Amino acid sequence: MPEPAPPVVLAEVVRSGFVEGRHRGSLVVLEPDGSVLVARGDVSTPVFPRSSNKLMQAVGLVELGYPGRGELLALAAASHSGEPHHVDGVRRILAGCGLDIGALRTPPDWPLGERAFLDVVRAGGEPTPETMNCSGKHAAMIATCVAHDWPLDDYRAAEHPLQRHLAGAIERLSGERIAATGTDGCGAPVAAISLTAVARAFSRSVQAAPGEPERAVADAMRAHPDYVGGTGRDVTVLMAGVDGLLMKDGAEGVLAAALPDGRAFALKVDDGAERPRPLVATAVLRHLGVEADVLAAYEIREVLGGGVRVGEVRVPAGLLG
Repeated sequence: MPEPAPPVVLAEVVRSGFVEGRHRGSLVVLEPDGSVLVARGDVSTPVFPRSSNKLMQAVGLVELGYPGRGELLALAAASHSGEPHHVDGVRRILAGCGLDIGALRTPPDWPLGERAFLDVVRAGGEPTPETMNCSGKHAAMIATCVAHDWPLDDYRAAEHPLQRHLAGAIERLSGERIAATGTDGCGAPVAAISLTAVARAFSRSVQAAPGEPERAVADAMRAHPDYVGGTGRDVTVLMAGVDGLLMKDGAEGVLAAALPDGRAFALKVDDGAERPRPLVATAVLRHLGVEADVLAAYEIREVLGGGVRVGEVRVPAGLLG
């Protein structure tokens, strides 16, 4: 087998005219037919896409009869910020199957959103399972298990019938066998597939016929970006500002997206940093001819010194050719 391609510089940190740091990683851009338009770094070796897999897991939930639609389907694919409307949505999903937040097996966590976090702290609150960013996915998993009369105490286990089906959904939609299964931060399984496979899944989702499970999830996410992320989150802001854009972030520097015509991309920052992701995504969208006012906010990120701008985090000019 050929050696994997080495990672490339996705973004560089410039301070006072001096490059003081580089974020390396890999990026793939696909045409609507799945052919590769751009490949930088290693786009064929499996990685853990982390929460970028939630699109595919939510498709599996719809296949199994998860009844949530609209914002409650978007929440099933979300890494939400723990804002009041997110928590309310989680409670609505559980109430719909006769349960409450006590059924969640997400670990207690602070809200991911800064404002929501500060509101909880100021109120004297503590980390809870429902403010954990994956609680929407877990609530939807629980509702699906209830519909099938499957046990709830081990719904996160990889051998549970729910998780076996969701793994199959990932393989079907991505067109690639799962190379490894790990435990995600929320305790549910995370499947390893390549960046190319992730991008393929996003492309197929936006091109599916209306009413198909993958299209239903994609449409719900695009219609309710505030439930997919939260206030000020780049994934929410970009989806709201670019017509028809489907996007999902994942921990450890992963991001995947698709335009309504089926062109799609996926990237991973090797050092796990989040700050390069929206910059690279914006560069890709510009490269694909997307014009939207919102992109201007993510073309560079300021580097400060003494409270004033002395540099920037930027995408190298030659990244996309």
